[in-house]
Amino acid sequence: MGGIIDKITDFIKEMLQGWVLSNLETMFTDVNDKVGTIAGEVSQTPSSWNAGIFSIIRNLSDNVMIPIAGMIISTILCYELITMVMDKNNMHEMGSEFFFRYLIKACVAVMLLSKTFDITMAIFDVGNHIVTSASGVITGSTSLDVSSTLQTMFNDQLSTMGIGELIGLGIETMIVSLCMKIMSVLITVVLYGRMIEIYLYISVAPVPFATLSNREWGSIGNNYIKGLCALAFQGFFIMVCVGIYSVLVSSVAVASNLHTALWSVAAYTVILCFSLFKTGSLAKSILNAH
Repeated sequence: MGGIIDKITDFIKEMLQGWVLSNLETMFTDVNDKVGTIAGEVSQTPSSWNAGIFSIIRNLSDNVMIPIAGMIISTILCYELITMVMDKNNMHEMGSEFFFRYLIKACVAVMLLSKTFDITMAIFDVGNHIVTSASGVITGSTSLDVSSTLQTMFNDQLSTMGIGELIGLGIETMIVSLCMKIMSVLITVVLYGRMIEIYLYISVAPVPFATLSNREWGSIGNNYIKGLCALAFQGFFIMVCVGIYSVLVSSVAVASNLHTALWSVAAYTVILCFSLFKTGSLAKSILNAH
């Protein structure tokens, strides 16, 4: 009778061990895949990330925003001409150099407006170069291979656990697995949210660029360019977060307890997501963009 109970107990334990190992093998798949693609996602320029969206944004900028920017430039130039005439005693104290300076300012304003898209794309080309260089420096692996680390390390621990402890560990791995899937979704939200914000910035580029030629209104264009640079440099900060994550994950290999390793990786992934959400505000604060 005791032998039958032992066999039933061993059978249940084998089932529970297989359940736990299966959870361990699958729980990090989504996060591993998403973290592994971060470098490729953030290094892409707006034109290469999604050609269809980029085409729509460019058409909106050329056909909707350019006319509005033209009206803004016309208003600014008229205002500056009136101000210049009034300041010079109704043209009594005005020389030809003032009209020459006014003409140069008008030409510069129109040229900036005509090259708005090229300037905007140049900023993100620089950001792409920075991210690509950073990904070459960050050589650590951000993927945790459960089959060769956790499973190998803790087979002995699993074999010594009782049925109750295995059930608790199985529930624990299910909870962590759900959290890891949520973290994977949040990473996607950060990456896609950044690109959507970039497209929104680009869509209205001609309007703030039209204000650069005026001293009073120029702060709008200056702050806009700072915002573009912040979005470009956000990709660099994202790569730094991934590099830190890769170092933290590699430390799991020296853990001596299954529970410690399990929750350590979950905690590191939560920290990664939190850090990714902070990269946007950090980039804007460093560049003083509002």
